[in-house]
Amino acid sequence: MRITTVLFDLDGTLLPMDQEQFTKSYFKRLTKKMAAHGYEPEKLMDTVWSGTTAMVRNDGKRSNEEVFWERFAVVYGEEALADKAVFEMFYREDFQEAKADCGYDPEAARAVRRVKEMGYRVALATNPIFPATATESRIRWAGLAPEDFELYTTYENIGHCKPDIRYYGAVAQQLGVEPKECCMVGNDVDEDMVAETLGMRVFLLTDHLINKSGKDIAAYPHGGYGQLLDFLSEIQTENL
Repeated sequence: MRITTVLFDLDGTLLPMDQEQFTKSYFKRLTKKMAAHGYEPEKLMDTVWSGTTAMVRNDGKRSNEEVFWERFAVVYGEEALADKAVFEMFYREDFQEAKADCGYDPEAARAVRRVKEMGYRVALATNPIFPATATESRIRWAGLAPEDFELYTTYENIGHCKPDIRYYGAVAQQLGVEPKECCMVGNDVDEDMVAETLGMRVFLLTDHLINKSGKDIAAYPHGGYGQLLDFLSEIQTENL
């Protein structure tokens, strides 16, 4: 089956960043914002992590958003859901400062545009643990615009997370394509290359490689943006 669609990861792929540094910065800003509304920092951090775990374990029957806030309500009570608007304000305002903790590689945006020029459909398959407001901001930090992608996954629009292969199946379904029509591009061996088990082609971007399991990356097509574009050109030749 010919490859029609390229799925890009965001963090560490299109948006170069040190994940640990970004996470620390994110929580520092979030807990500072919410402390003014009576949230004790350590308890809030634990609750957000617990909500994230719930999203990672989501079975797809509900959106990740619903699962996260259900967990939040278990800890703080249903009345705390009224503060959801405060969190949304955080992502519109304070979260924007986190751009300083992310790198920027102009080659990323150029690669996405080149892939589209080659005739591929393009979607953003970023782990959907953030609301759309945060994801759209991170897309812009990468030098792109949300409308550059046919789909970008957020915690509102999907009910699975990486590395669950059902996440990739749901992305393909939303795009109206078969998994075998897709090529997943990402920097995380465990979370992104797992798409291969669903029949997707994969490309491992190694500029900011994450390989917690210490797998042999020679098993995957890999390299930088130049190698990626060469790889996708070769696929087009195969498609002829």
